Amino acid sequence: MNLIEALATIFGLLCVWLTTRQNVWCWPTGLVQVFLYIFVFYDAKLYSDMILHIIYVVMQIYGWYHWLHGGENAATLQVSILGKRIAPWILVAIVGSAIWGFFMYHFTDAAAPFADAFIASSSIVAQWLMTRKNVESWYFWIAVDIIAIGVYWYKGLYFTVGLYALFLVLCIIGLHKWQQSLREITTTPTVAL
Repeated sequence: MNLIEALATIFGLLCVWLTTRQNVWCWPTGLVQVFLYIFVFYDAKLYSDMILHIIYVVMQIYGWYHWLHGGENAATLQVSILGKRIAPWILVAIVGSAIWGFFMYHFTDAAAPFADAFIASSSIVAQWLMTRKNVESWYFWIAVDIIAIGVYWYKGLYFTVGLYALFLVLCIIGLHKWQQSLREITTTPTVAL
């Protein structure tokens, strides 16, 4: 599994780096990454992560389309902020983690059912917010990366630990870049005709 994990790692790094730059090619590279990780996580008995990566396949395709055509009048999507509207998404991540973890704990031989469920549930929220280009997606990704590093270390997925450590750094960079982009959008004067 090391070769597949190594390839998934390379595509994952490329995907997140492109995402920090708001480059639409993050989606096809991410598609390759998530497809490969389905096999890695199945082999590691991290079933929540495996299911998550199956969901990611669909979300990668949707995100690719939405970034190209999801803006006003089907234009390229711009970075936005949720502000106080983030609260329901936090609740979804917490409740989703508890329910998903309960089922993984009671009905599978999952290696880390609740931590894995947190990674899966919060990642779905983060991915959805990312498809919408919401700055807050980066906060969810940062939390996911911190928990994931510990889980993947525990399971001996060392390429993936390295990947998620780099993801954490890239997420902090991405958060900064997207906040900067948002400031540029909101301070750009509009021309009245």
